[in-house]
Formats: sequence, C-alpha cells, structure tokens
Amino acid sequence: MNRSELKEIMRGVSVAVPTPFDDNYKLDLETAEELTQWWLSVGLGTSRSMIKLCSAWGQGPDLSESEWPSLLDRVVKTAGSDANIMCGLQSKDTIRTIEDAKKAQDLGAKSLQIELPYNHAPNQDQYVKHFTMISDAIDIGIMIYNTFWFGCAPIEPDTMLKLEDAEHVAAVKWNYPDADGYDKMTEFSHIFNVIDNSGQTVRCHKNGGKGTVSAFAPAYAADELKVWDLAESGKYEEAQELKDRISSTFAAVSAETSKTGGGYRLAKGMMDIVGHPSGPPRLPTEPLNESEIEILRTAMKKLGWV
Repeated sequence: MNRSELKEIMRGVSVAVPTPFDDNYKLDLETAEELTQWWLSVGLGTSRSMIKLCSAWGQGPDLSESEWPSLLDRVVKTAGSDANIMCGLQSKDTIRTIEDAKKAQDLGAKSLQIELPYNHAPNQDQYVKHFTMISDAIDIGIMIYNTFWFGCAPIEPDTMLKLEDAEHVAAVKWNYPDADGYDKMTEFSHIFNVIDNSGQTVRCHKNGGKGTVSAFAPAYAADELKVWDLAESGKYEEAQELKDRISSTFAAVSAETSKTGGGYRLAKGMMDIVGHPSGPPRLPTEPLNESEIEILRTAMKKLGWV
C-alpha cells in the first residue's frame, strides 16, 4: 500500500491493549481470543481505532521472541482480515527491526509502531536511514514512536520531512520535550498522520493531527472514541470538556498506582473491574492491591464506566 492508503488505516484512537497472562505468568492465548472478540464488539479495531498489541502498556518488552508472534497470530486470526491490528516492535538495531517487521507483516498486522533505536544514541541522519531501510523492506505502515525519554534525541520536524520518500512511514506518535517543539508538528502533519501522545487531543487536531492514544479504551471504549469523534466534528469545546473530565477523574488514581510498576497495572486493574480480566502483570510488577482497586473502581463509577 502507498502512504495515502496507509494513512486511512493509521488514524483515530490508538488503543494499547493489555497482554493476558495466566496465574503462572504464561501467555494466555485463549483469553487473548476472548478479549479480542469483546474489543471488536465495542467498536475497536476499525478505521477510527487501531488495536495495538505488544506496546509498553501491553508489556511488550516482557514478551519473548516466540511469544509476541504467537499473540499477534492469534489476535489477527480471531479478528479477521478486515480488523485494524497494529503491532508494537521494541527498540532494536535496524537489521533485527526489519526482521521483526517482516514477521509481523506476514502474520497479518496492518501496521507497526516502531520505537526510536535509543540504545544506539542515533543522530538525525541515522534516524532517516533507519526508518527508510525499514520502510523499503515492507508493505505495511509504520508509526514512528518518538521515545526520546529513553535518553536519545527526539526525532525532529526537519527529520520527518526528510522521511517523505519513505513511503511506508505514514504516521508518528508525537510528543516533544517542550511545548514549542510540540507545535512544530504543523511542519509535517500534512504529510504524515500525527497521533498525539501527550494528552492534548484537541491541540493535536487543531495542528492537523489525525489521532490520539488511549490507555483507558481497552476497558471502556465509548468515551475515548467520543472525544475523537467530537474533535473530528470540530466540536472542540465538547471534546476538551470530556477529555478534562476523564483526565481529572483519573489524576489521583494514576498518582497512587504509578508509585511502583508500569501503567499496565492500571490497565489490568480496569479490565478486572469491567469483568474482562487479563490476568496479572509479569513480575516484578505486582497487580493493584485492594485499596488501589477500590480507588480505581470509584473513579470508574464516577465516569459511569461501571
């Protein structure tokens, strides 16, 4: 597919779903199948909502080299060929990333989220070479994940412009170390779909952005999809009001639950509360304790999610 076709797929709400494990921390493919069916039933996996596997919130870095392809294979087969499934790839060297990208493509992923190769401390020219080589090796779409917080330089707007000829780079998951830099997305948002990763859905849309990420949609999709639909309709005040309501309600919860472990503790706790458990996170991260669950349940009740 060309970039124009890929941009029609890589837009809307990017939904990072949790990876299910059993009580022995083994990958639970049967539960993955059940969850996939439920996520599709509530409107995820469409042209306005990518189901994203193996991301950080899905404990992708904790999956083995045999587990993530097994998970992707089962989800794709369950969802069907029309479902919008994105696979997150972990930060690796260029050659190994190409190998993973080809594997994900062969297993039926519609697109890929690819982190910056931060372990290599690359410069901007090396970013261009890295993503161009990956683009040239595959036919599905790439969303660059601007993971500068791992100690590497952020990918710059000028660098994105140099990737215009990398046909399969169709999107960028965008955040930036400072506010002025964030707004420089306007320099390339006419070429690539910009997916907001800073909680600024409305600001991103006003800057020409085409999507946002969601940590909550796996447990309750309706409000996150509504925020985006309102933004798409130009109803910015309504979109911001709903976004602020969600963010403020979860602010105290996030502060409490993020004291240890990753965000997937919260994601898995939410799945438990809505009756679609995905099992525990992998050690050393522990599940939410009873007190944290009650704080989370109260917040979800306040929003009408349970």
